[in-house]
Amino acid sequence: MAKVCILGGGSWGIGLSVVLHKNGHEVTVWSAVPAEIQMLQENHEHKMLPGVKLPEDMIFTTDDKQAIEGKDLLVMAVASSYTRSTAHRISPLVAQGQKIVSVSKGIEEHTLMTQAQIIEDEIPQAQVAVLSGPTHAEEVSRGIPTTIVAGSKSKSCAEYVQNLFMNEVFRVYTSPDVLGIELGGALKNVVALAAGIADGLGYGDNTKAALITRGITEIARLGTAMGGNFETFCGLTGIGDLIVTCASMHSRNRRAGILIGQGKTYEEAMKEVQMVVEGVYSAKAAMELSKKYDVQLPIIEQVNEVLFDGKPADQAVKELMLRDKKLEVSHLPWPEE
Repeated sequence: MAKVCILGGGSWGIGLSVVLHKNGHEVTVWSAVPAEIQMLQENHEHKMLPGVKLPEDMIFTTDDKQAIEGKDLLVMAVASSYTRSTAHRISPLVAQGQKIVSVSKGIEEHTLMTQAQIIEDEIPQAQVAVLSGPTHAEEVSRGIPTTIVAGSKSKSCAEYVQNLFMNEVFRVYTSPDVLGIELGGALKNVVALAAGIADGLGYGDNTKAALITRGITEIARLGTAMGGNFETFCGLTGIGDLIVTCASMHSRNRRAGILIGQGKTYEEAMKEVQMVVEGVYSAKAAMELSKKYDVQLPIIEQVNEVLFDGKPADQAVKELMLRDKKLEVSHLPWPEE
């Protein structure tokens, strides 16, 4: 049995707390929001996961010391925009070599850092891993079979996370490609906004398939330029996560995109979804990375223009369709005629 603290009382953190408790671990859930902890203490249920009853022996707290000290693993499950402030807050309490696994997805806009890089920056004494893949909390919390990837620069750290989380309905793979895993997880949210916008415009399956396949091409193009492994983008944390986020109504990014396609601003869409829409925060960072690494990201570029420049969504789709003619497979020569 391990002692684990989930940092963040959102639906994803709670979904993972259910997995860990089922595996026999002692689970503490921490949040900086007192009302969130009060809800969990009183109801033993998260409002975004109705019907999923949390065990009576699960601990809920706002106390930093109780959350951090003596834990074998810390699970950083706050929204990506709060990762740095949370990491900075807990850093003095984190012991040398204490393990932290990030389960949030996003790129910090002003530094262009991934979640693991932010944690390493704020808590250099920690061993950092990531856990990512096609994993909606609504399904994980109900024991629906799911696969995910634990990534770390340290093989032993990745395998430790794998062993803690893995069971008969939650299969965990390992990978050393932390950067590739995180880029896939962050950038797919932006493409999922595009997929939702297309749905909101009333487009069909053909359009969705085009966005998914050309979207993963953009993600892999930037990811490999930054040093990620191409195989990662063909796997669970690349195309796998992209498919589920573009296709499912559990996806907050797709749901927000639908509302934007129907004419709402991104602020109105996020307010209606009532959850953090990570793709909005990663969209600008993705464009900065495209400039830095000189990589074309036409879908992500159009999403930015719709979100932040007021471009009509149907006009953005038209511009994507009318781009210069291209080869689908680059670096492949034609046979001689």
